[in-house]
Amino acid sequence: MANIRDLDPSASPLDYYGAELRRFREAAGLNQQQLGAIIFCTGSLVGQIETARKLPTREFTQRVDAALGTDGALMRLLKLVLRSQLPPWFQPYAEMEARASHIYSFQAQLVHGLLQTEEYARAVLGVLHQDRLDDRVAARTERQRILERENPPLAWVVLSEAVLHQVIGGTEVMRNQLARLLDFRDREWVQIQVLPFEAGAHGGLKGSFTILRFDDDPDIVYSESYESGHMSANPVEAKARSLRYDHLQAAALSVEDSAKLIARVMEERYGEQP
Repeated sequence: MANIRDLDPSASPLDYYGAELRRFREAAGLNQQQLGAIIFCTGSLVGQIETARKLPTREFTQRVDAALGTDGALMRLLKLVLRSQLPPWFQPYAEMEARASHIYSFQAQLVHGLLQTEEYARAVLGVLHQDRLDDRVAARTERQRILERENPPLAWVVLSEAVLHQVIGGTEVMRNQLARLLDFRDREWVQIQVLPFEAGAHGGLKGSFTILRFDDDPDIVYSESYESGHMSANPVEAKARSLRYDHLQAAALSVEDSAKLIARVMEERYGEQP
């Protein structure tokens, strides 16, 4: 039976997407099963998405936009839908991150979210609870698309060597994650350095942080705790954090030597030579 639950389009971006999908479908004179047949899915899936019970994927949205001639309207909505799946306290940062021209980050424990494979992200996000895990992974993957756009930000990440050795998700997940880091060598706008253990005491001992730089706005400093994030545009704090980051870059291996270390750890610890 077709899903006909009424939606309040203003309740959430997901509800708005579902209401628009239904509106476009009905304007085309199609029922859920007919649309499903056209885009190679079930009518039930169309109904679940129309009633905001299931998150639409990028592939589903592309097919629906093409089938219904919406001129990309649903794809534009999808960006809002996926961002809404991020934790509420993280969403303001994600919006600033998408606007930044430069992203400088030190990561003490984990690979930066923009550089994670889907499997690594799934292991990180699923540590304590599995609810809506697919949706949360999809939202993190969508964040990474800023690195694919025509004019991407410069992303410069310093990783503690501990990040390479901390096994997240198992050996195969780590092998693929380190291979992903090596793949970024071909991207001019993504630079990765590793802070080696022998660096000893360093400017990042208090934890991970990120500096967002903009063309026309003040820098933003971001750090997070277990269940919240903190952003500040205080110029004094931004200057102090920039100095700390400069020291971390100076203490880290060069980009080329960092890649060699990543490759060595990948071979020795995870059993594969890149």
